[in-house]
Amino acid sequence: MARIFKIVVFLFAASVWTTHPGFAAEQDRQGCKDHPLFTRMPDYYIRDCKEWQFDSSVFEVFRNGKWEKVLVEGHKYELHYWLKQGANSPGQLMVVRNHTNAIQSIDGTVLGEKRGVAIMKVAKDGKETWAKVATGSAGKMIDITIVEKQAMQQEVTADAKSMAQDIGATGKAILYGIYFDFNKSEVKPESDPTLKEIARLLSANPKLKLYVVGHTDNIGEFSYNMKLSQTRAEAVVKSLTSKYGSDGARLKPYGVSSLAPVASNRTEEGQAKNRRVELVEQ
Repeated sequence: MARIFKIVVFLFAASVWTTHPGFAAEQDRQGCKDHPLFTRMPDYYIRDCKEWQFDSSVFEVFRNGKWEKVLVEGHKYELHYWLKQGANSPGQLMVVRNHTNAIQSIDGTVLGEKRGVAIMKVAKDGKETWAKVATGSAGKMIDITIVEKQAMQQEVTADAKSMAQDIGATGKAILYGIYFDFNKSEVKPESDPTLKEIARLLSANPKLKLYVVGHTDNIGEFSYNMKLSQTRAEAVVKSLTSKYGSDGARLKPYGVSSLAPVASNRTEEGQAKNRRVELVEQ
């Protein structure tokens, strides 16, 4: 009888423990899972996660003796891990080194490392994956940001008619369908649908003359961004004249860097809106 009583007591205690709010809270949040890039460190659970089909993140990399900000766009993931109650913390250094060693084991690169933070990149099969691992609270918390770099699949394209309407109403048309690689001025092929519509706009309005204005966010040196926005505007004009036969005399390229934002540069969403090309009526 005593033995049966002990078993009953044990089962009751186990039931109370597994239904305790603290225990339930230490399970992975519903719908969250590890990213394939990293296996999970022991005794951690996913407290929260987010995923964006297309978004951006700023990664700080160490180059030429200084830290530089690099904007990476693509399929973005955020994972927030917490250490389970009662488990021993491995410490910040062990967390960071586990992840940097894992990246290097698959021929990835560590682009920067400082206390509790590591920036890494893997380039394989023509694809780039960027990762940031940050740990705090003496290693009890791990935040991982991963961006699988890719160009956005443009779903909304400004056509010649809408451009003409915008210019007639406000004197300008704001375009987000012209693409460049980070820190480069060459117009990417996925910009062709928008360039074609600009050429149609010019053809349908023979007297229309435009300033092609390049805009950037405020990441990086202002003087550098001023030059970058100018060369990008020039590249757009060159593409219109060389590929689509537009009259270059009707197009004047200008770059204004981050001088005319349409949103706050304090957020990544605002920065994305500020990176644009505008057609302004002369």
